[in-house]
Amino acid sequence: MDCRDPELVGRFWSAALDLPLQSHEDGEWWLEPGDGSPDILFLQVPEAKSVKNRVHLDLRPDDQRSEVERLIGLGAREKDIGQGEVTWVVMADPEDNEFCVLRALSPPG
Repeated sequence: MDCRDPELVGRFWSAALDLPLQSHEDGEWWLEPGDGSPDILFLQVPEAKSVKNRVHLDLRPDDQRSEVERLIGLGAREKDIGQGEVTWVVMADPEDNEFCVLRALSPPG
């Protein structure tokens, strides 16, 4: 994930995903989800975000509203990108990278 402040963005996503933030003395920051999932690396770039994300994360919590409030407490904000009336909530991390909080899946049956 390209960002201007990898530690800031990494700390947000670490708290959001409940994963420990890893770092190395060379300034690299990353998350290791495990179970064969790819790592999430936060790379410093000189330019600010200027267009839509090329990678977009969707979170699917058990309680959408509680998760939105929790993420706001971590530094995210709700964002209107013209989505209209939808079942998900569009949000932005501290560097304005959009992601969505989906509603919970209906129980089977």
